[in-house]
Amino acid sequence: MSTASVVSIFITSGPAAAMRSVAQVRAVAGQGLEGDRYFRGAGTFSKDAGPDQEVTLVESEAVEALRRDYGVEIGPEQTRRNILTRGTSLNHLVGREFRVGDVRLRGLRLCEPCGHLEKLTREGVKKGLVHRGGLRAQILNDGVIRVGDAVSMTP
Repeated sequence: MSTASVVSIFITSGPAAAMRSVAQVRAVAGQGLEGDRYFRGAGTFSKDAGPDQEVTLVESEAVEALRRDYGVEIGPEQTRRNILTRGTSLNHLVGREFRVGDVRLRGLRLCEPCGHLEKLTREGVKKGLVHRGGLRAQILNDGVIRVGDAVSMTP
């Protein structure tokens, strides 16, 4: 994973509001990303709050495959995931600790696409992102995540 990195960062204040791109975001252990809907307890699924809602990641390669394999084109912000990566297989990080810049994360489970995501985007997104819809992770230490940060395994 030595060449893996953060391509984009997205947050939003409301459950169905458009995600906005930011150059950096403060990650807070046990809470999430400052400014994001789940940090504030305002996400669509906030009633089921837990560490798997602190941060979500998705591979840019998955968004490209959605277009290539299914003919479904969406912008990376439309995945509704917080961090867009390149160069790493996020599925392999379930149950493992890793770093995004100086922030340690623990991969908890896959972030499978749901009907709500498809309702907010377009038909075919749910089918096209099954098993490649990203990763739900827990934030283990406070810090700032920046576009361009490396994604790496913890020693």
